[in-house]
Amino acid sequence: MKSLSFVALALLTVSLVPVASAQTPAVASHPPALTMAGDIALWTVAVKPDKTADFERVLSKLRAALAHSADPMRRQQAAGWKVMKIEKPMPDGNIAYVHVISPVVKGADYAVLQTLYDELPNERQELYELYRGAFAQNLALSAGSIVMDAAPTPTSGQ
Repeated sequence: MKSLSFVALALLTVSLVPVASAQTPAVASHPPALTMAGDIALWTVAVKPDKTADFERVLSKLRAALAHSADPMRRQQAAGWKVMKIEKPMPDGNIAYVHVISPVVKGADYAVLQTLYDELPNERQELYELYRGAFAQNLALSAGSIVMDAAPTPTSGQ
């Protein structure tokens, strides 16, 4: 299972941060979709400490792109996608950000760059450079089902 998680994380890294060749600074055309199973997903990435403002600028563009998309699935993604910044730097100095996705939209592509490319094609190269410059590595991706929710329900009388 651990090797499967490692392979999934490696594929996620490749799909989220395409590497441009030294000869062509153009952005990769269409990486594989990043879809998630289950009801909730936690996806943690590391960002270079001096590039957090750039990363958060990309996140701001992502939020606007999802919220204003003509695609109803992307608007659904916006309703359940939050990103938390971990206050304490990691031992290597990078800053961890956790994407909290609840509920997961079945079949939706959560690849940040692809979403931005689709929704903001005129900003493609700039957003790629900001994201690639800030991104250090994928740390973890966990998706699953809720087995306990302590929030009161309307029928519980609370």
